[in-house]
Amino acid sequence: MVEMDERPSGGDPRGDGEGAPSKEFVSEVITPVGSSFDTSSMAVGEPGLPMRFCWRGSEYQVARVLETWKTTGGCRHGSGERYVRKHWFRIETTDGSEMEIYFDRQARTRRPKQRWWLATVKSAAVGD
Repeated sequence: MVEMDERPSGGDPRGDGEGAPSKEFVSEVITPVGSSFDTSSMAVGEPGLPMRFCWRGSEYQVARVLETWKTTGGCRHGSGERYVRKHWFRIETTDGSEMEIYFDRQARTRRPKQRWWLATVKSAAVGD
């Protein structure tokens, strides 16, 4: 079982208002662009958010981070310890899209470099 920890309280940021673009569930790997990582969080052992990444043949640039949180889970070997499983980022891109991306600390694929994932995307509203 995975729990959400350290998520800021307040209104549900996932709720869509009437007439707002709908959020699409994606769950696909993204490819960070080379040296675009925000290194400030790496000093405390957290992943550096890629400020540019590729998805489905297009490159996206992070305009701002809207929210961050972590998900944790219990030890898989029976102890009572809890471990951070994923680092989440709700971001806005320079094209106005809102995305939720995460870093998977324990990638379960045969390709260990696939640690960054796009969970959801809400495209920019047309005509704003």
